[in-house]
Amino acid sequence: MSGKTAVVTGATGLLGRQVLKAFADDDWTVKGTGYSRADGTDILKVDLGNADELKKVLDDVKPQVVVHCAANRFPDKVDKDPEGTRAINVEAPRTLAQLCAERSILLIYISTDYVFPGKPGDAPYENNAEPAPTNLYGQTKLDGERAVLHEFKMAGKEGLGVVLRVPVLYGSAESNAESAVNVLMDSVLKAQQEGASISMDHWALRYPTNTEDIGRVCKDIAAKYLDASDRNSLPRILQFSSEDKYTKYEICQLFAEINGLPIDRIKPNTEGNDPNASVQRPYDCHLSTKALKDLGIDVSTQNFVGWWRREFRAFRH
Repeated sequence: MSGKTAVVTGATGLLGRQVLKAFADDDWTVKGTGYSRADGTDILKVDLGNADELKKVLDDVKPQVVVHCAANRFPDKVDKDPEGTRAINVEAPRTLAQLCAERSILLIYISTDYVFPGKPGDAPYENNAEPAPTNLYGQTKLDGERAVLHEFKMAGKEGLGVVLRVPVLYGSAESNAESAVNVLMDSVLKAQQEGASISMDHWALRYPTNTEDIGRVCKDIAAKYLDASDRNSLPRILQFSSEDKYTKYEICQLFAEINGLPIDRIKPNTEGNDPNASVQRPYDCHLSTKALKDLGIDVSTQNFVGWWRREFRAFRH
């Protein structure tokens, strides 16, 4: 395919930056959209809630594929702003899907492992397993998936709407707070202070997955679906995850060990969800990558420990 062009929403974020880079490194013409951090050149300033702005970017850039990374993806923040979250996690992708379907553009909607209940013994979840989110974040992302797939179906363009579910992300961050994994380094540093006492979850299992790997998989999905002679026979829902398994406490232990720091002021909390907490987190939502493997897409991932050893070494010089 000559003249391969992609648009990545949320391109200034933790995942969006790496998705943008993966397409650019493979000689795609790629434009990102952002809002507060858009530079107006490579990252176009687009209000995703504004259909006219979305139309304009699609008609100006004329992409074959849009990867929709933009989302409110922090469960605690979601609970504080349910309406704003629905606007970005459900309504924006619905509008985007309508516009992409009208223009026969492939849309890859990034979703989450939190669409699943994560009850002990259920995982790994196949791509066709029954979703049942335990919190509002998972529910809004599931509603977003359904909205996207519905719009493509209504337009008779089902093979162009694809959902990609991913678990918790880590990678090169502008600040640790961008990632629920990277931010644990802040807890390890805080634990060095006299009198600190930090309770850290040692119950829920997480499968931290590197943003560079997800970028590569998005690009491979785009190539596969755009080149397919019979797109309708391809799955609508795909899942990608590393096989590295940790609790948040175990990640803290690992970060401490790599950096030669003690963490006796971090206490492992094995109690699971506080029944009174507004956000109930799943125990184990491990995603099966079988559907991707069946398409012949490489599901290998960077080694979590190896990546962090390199990252921390880079900081020390």
